[in-house]
Amino acid sequence: MLPFDVSEYQGRIKQTRTLMEKEGIDLLLITDPANMNYLSGYDAWSFYVHQMLIIDIHDSQPVWVGRFMDAPAAKVTTWMHEANIIGYPDIYVHSDLLHPMAFIAEVLRKRGNQASRIGVEMDHYYFSAKAFEELKKALPDARFQSADLLVNRVRMVKSDQELEYMKKAGKLAELAMFNGVQTIRTGNRECDAAAMIYYHMIAGTKEWGGDYPAIVPLLPTGENTSIPHLTWTDRKFQEGEAVIVELAGCCKRYHVPLARTIAIGPPSQDLLRISSIATEGINRVLDEIKPGMTCGDVEAVWRMSLQKHGIAKESRLGYSVGLNYPPDWGEHTASIRKGDQTVLQPNMTFHIIPGLWFERSGVEISETIRVTETGCETLANYSRELIINSPYVIEEHGEIS
Repeated sequence: MLPFDVSEYQGRIKQTRTLMEKEGIDLLLITDPANMNYLSGYDAWSFYVHQMLIIDIHDSQPVWVGRFMDAPAAKVTTWMHEANIIGYPDIYVHSDLLHPMAFIAEVLRKRGNQASRIGVEMDHYYFSAKAFEELKKALPDARFQSADLLVNRVRMVKSDQELEYMKKAGKLAELAMFNGVQTIRTGNRECDAAAMIYYHMIAGTKEWGGDYPAIVPLLPTGENTSIPHLTWTDRKFQEGEAVIVELAGCCKRYHVPLARTIAIGPPSQDLLRISSIATEGINRVLDEIKPGMTCGDVEAVWRMSLQKHGIAKESRLGYSVGLNYPPDWGEHTASIRKGDQTVLQPNMTFHIIPGLWFERSGVEISETIRVTETGCETLANYSRELIINSPYVIEEHGEIS
C-alpha cells in the first residue's frame, strides 16, 4: 500500500534528523497528520484523537503511538516494523481522568527519553495546550522546545513521485471544475454544484480515483463573492449572479487547488473589469516566476500589476502547497507576500490565488504551479478567463428547461 519506495521515506527521515541536530533536538514528536504521513506513510482518519510519530535522532525508524483500534492501519499503511507500532487503550479516549500524553510519556520513559531535548509542534491544529501540559507534567526532566515547521520545511521541495501524484491531482481538479461549472445555472441549487464537484474529484478518471480534499469546495455566490471562504447552501442560482468555485484535486493526499469565477448570463461591466485585472496579474506572475526569486519578489510583480489599475490587495498572493489533511491544504511554510525571503527552488509547488474582494463582489482565478529549472508550469490545464455560462440548463435532448 505504500505510495513511495521505502528508500524515499528513509531519505526524508535523514533530512529531518539533520535539521533536528542543527536545532539541538534529540527527540521530535510529530502530531501533524501530514508530517506523520510524509515520514511514515500513515494514512487514516484518526487525527480527531491524539496520536504521535516519534523521531529519535539516533534511530533510523520512527515509532507510531495512537489509539489501539488505529494500530492495524499503521501496520498496513507504514513502512515501520510492527514492534514500532504502539496502541493505547480506549480508556484514554476523551477521558477526564486519563490523557493519551501520559501514556506516550510512559513510552518515552521506557525508551530512556525522559531527560531528552524534545521538539514538539507547538502551533499545529492537532497538538492542544492540554496535551503539552500533560507531557511536561509527566516528563519533568525533559527540555521541551518548539519544532514548528521543521518537517514542513523538508516537504517544500517535491520528489519526482510526489510531482506525479500532484499532476494526477491536477487532472482531478480539472474534471471537478468542468463538471461543477456545468451545474451552475439558473434554478439549480448551490448544493447540486457542490455534489457534482465532489463526485468528480473522487470518482476521477478510469485510471485513478481521488482522495477527500483537506478543504471542502468553496462556493460564494452573488454578493457573497466578496466573502472568500463561504461554502454552499441549498438556495438556487439566479441569472446575473457571479459564482466563485475554489476546489482541489487530491491524489495520495497531494493537493492541486484551482479557483475560477463564473457569470450566470451576461456579466456586469464591473465583473468583466476586475476579472480581466486578475487574469492580467496572474499571467504576468506566471511569466516572471523563476528559481532564485524570493516569495516577496513574486508578490511585487503582482502588486505592480494591480497598482496600474489603482488596486491594492492586503492578503497574500499564495502559499506552498502539497500533502495535507483537513482543515488545510497549505504547507504553512512559504507565503507569497511582501517580505517573505524564501528563495524559490525547482520542484517547489505553490497555490497562486489572485483573489480580489470588494464590498459586494469578488473574483478568484488561481493556479497551482511547480517551479521549474527556468520558470514554472501549471499543474492543471483550465482556461483562465472569466467563465460565462448560459443562465439555463440545457437538457441532453436539447430542450431548454
